[in-house]
Amino acid sequence: MSFEYIRKIPAPTEIINELPLDKESSGLKIKRDMELKNIFTGVSNKLALIIGPCSADNEEAVCEYVERLSKIYDSVKDKIAIIPRIYTNKPRTTGEGYKGMMHQPDPLDEPNIHEGIKAIRKMHIRTIRDTGLTAADEMLYPDNYPYLEDLLSYVAVGARSVENQQHRLAISGIDIPAGMKNPTSGDMNVMLNSVFAAQIPHVFKYNGWEAKTTGNPLTHCVMRGSVNHYGQSIANYHYEDLMKLHEMYQKKSLENPAVIIDTNHSNSNKRYKEQPRIVYEVLQNMKYSGELRKLIKGFMIESYIEEGAQDVTGNVFGKSITDPCLGWNDTEKLIFNIAEMF
Repeated sequence: MSFEYIRKIPAPTEIINELPLDKESSGLKIKRDMELKNIFTGVSNKLALIIGPCSADNEEAVCEYVERLSKIYDSVKDKIAIIPRIYTNKPRTTGEGYKGMMHQPDPLDEPNIHEGIKAIRKMHIRTIRDTGLTAADEMLYPDNYPYLEDLLSYVAVGARSVENQQHRLAISGIDIPAGMKNPTSGDMNVMLNSVFAAQIPHVFKYNGWEAKTTGNPLTHCVMRGSVNHYGQSIANYHYEDLMKLHEMYQKKSLENPAVIIDTNHSNSNKRYKEQPRIVYEVLQNMKYSGELRKLIKGFMIESYIEEGAQDVTGNVFGKSITDPCLGWNDTEKLIFNIAEMF
């Protein structure tokens, strides 16, 4: 056989029992979930700001970053709901490279998924207890969600996963906002079909069970730009792109039309310092168009303590080892500017 079975992965209940979330933090998550639900259903006019490193590669650095976010949250919470990006799985275009903390709790050590699952759960719990902020993570592997379902307030399905049946059906069974990114081709119909699939009930095989879901009405679009057949990045955050999405939403039987703008990836062509400019353009368009003001619910921004990126062997604390990110000084300025402009 070509598979070598290394070790049995514990069931979610075993890991949760070993690393439980305390009652106070559980109550806090309920309040945070309601805050975000109100944004995506239109009850609240706040913006959702999903912000943090491309990948969470170091617990101490991630926790320090989220602590910094929490210190400015009180100043902007009337206008912005800050959701830290704590992405613990990293999709790789070619399959090579660091795949995230769940695979490698230590980026320089061998993969150990058993310890990785415990490491990412401990990190999420620590950030909630220390800062009061519940986080976002990417659903790269649908069967990982039960290990973190009592901790997360937002999930995203990436551009390479959005057409996958299992991802769509798994999202239909969760009760927090879930962003479906446009595929790398940029096809908005694919994205909207994914939203529709996740918003309706299903019966399917999930984690060894025949499972039944009720549908997730908080599923929405995430515009992240696309790549054409020449490998060139094509942005889709401009006024015309978002008005086209608005028109397409009107033709679909979808609940709670909403979109988050991903300011990095193909929208910035990974020029991370372009992210503030993209945010400001979108905010100006929201002032111009009432339709966009209702449709756009927030932004997804890649940011860390130190700007840019380093090799996986680098030793700069709080600097990305995957995609380059905004540094803290630019991040802080951006958050305050969003609150002032919005």
